[in-house]
Amino acid sequence: MTIEILARHAHFGGNLLYVRHAAPATGTMMRFSIFVPPGPGPFPVLFFLAGLTCTEENFTTKAGAYGAAAEARLMIVAPDTSPRGPALGGEAIADDPAYDLGQGAGFYLDATRKPWAPHFAMETYVVRDLQQAVLSHFPADAARRGVTGHSMGGHGALTLAMRHPDIFRSVSSFAPIVAPMRCPWGEKALAAYLGEDRAAWAAHDASALVAAGKAAPFDDILIDQGLGDPFYESQLKTRLIEEAAAAAGARLTVRRHEAYDHSYFFIATFVADHVAFHAARL
Repeated sequence: MTIEILARHAHFGGNLLYVRHAAPATGTMMRFSIFVPPGPGPFPVLFFLAGLTCTEENFTTKAGAYGAAAEARLMIVAPDTSPRGPALGGEAIADDPAYDLGQGAGFYLDATRKPWAPHFAMETYVVRDLQQAVLSHFPADAARRGVTGHSMGGHGALTLAMRHPDIFRSVSSFAPIVAPMRCPWGEKALAAYLGEDRAAWAAHDASALVAAGKAAPFDDILIDQGLGDPFYESQLKTRLIEEAAAAAGARLTVRRHEAYDHSYFFIATFVADHVAFHAARL
């Protein structure tokens, strides 16, 4: 797999790069940022999955993670959240004004319904194409990979880790959508991408996966949640994954923080803790 380096910035003794590559999963060009810490490597690598409306830029420019990553000798990769552009075809994709469906809202699953299939295959993109691009061109250690994310990306981190424990050894999230089968954002996306069969939805619902024992490979799952988050009760429903973990005997650490909202100010406050959490396990 070939890649194109769009930009390179010296940063905390290492390098921050913006990358573009062709992705067979989506049939489009995809972009990601990657921080490579100083030293020869190979390095453990943490994948950060962003939330609704985001691109590879949001975490890269707002989270302030790279100082901690340089100290921990940890690579961080932040991909875009969906395929984009006119190559997708169809007005329903190219011109849909909804922020919670379509471009910027891939939900880290492979769509099976038109018009979203075949381009909206974000699960295959993250676990296959993105992995190949990183492992082929950067000093990443394939045996030491973790995943984290925010909101929709927190959902993606949790579900992809539990669906692919052969790839990801550690998992955490910030303000994740933990039960998309039981919130408006998730119900809209799952119905559009997968159809109305709710049995198919359960494979992409973190709380359902925990209840089914899929958290067993992980010694702990870290979740940070702000109590000033306007989506806490209506969309995120953190208690549902706690209930599932208690019933399944899964290890889950949920930290709630007074006043913190859903923004990257919240992420930036606690991102060093997540870097340390993954570095200890990788």
